[in-house]
Amino acid sequence: MTKTMPGAAGDLADQQPDIWQAYSDLGKACATAGPLTDREKRLVKLALAIGASSEGAVHSHTRRARLEGIDEAAIQQVALLAIGPSGLPRAVAAKTWIEDEKPEA
Repeated sequence: MTKTMPGAAGDLADQQPDIWQAYSDLGKACATAGPLTDREKRLVKLALAIGASSEGAVHSHTRRARLEGIDEAAIQQVALLAIGPSGLPRAVAAKTWIEDEKPEA
């Protein structure tokens, strides 16, 4: 499970498997608690990561969104939508974090 997880989260999962499992179970329970589609949930998670100014989480949710087939225009729009509630500097930072994760051509 943790072999493909990068960075500190993968390290935590390897070092504290019981804690990681509880965290994973909570995430699964939250994911099924409402009517949002998988696509909507991923975009909301990306937006929350942007709002929290978490570069690592923006990278992670951007990678996952692309792997799940979410189109680039939708991913980019999430960064643009951050301008109003979060301000232009945070939205521009998020846009650069999203672009950090562009797949190799």
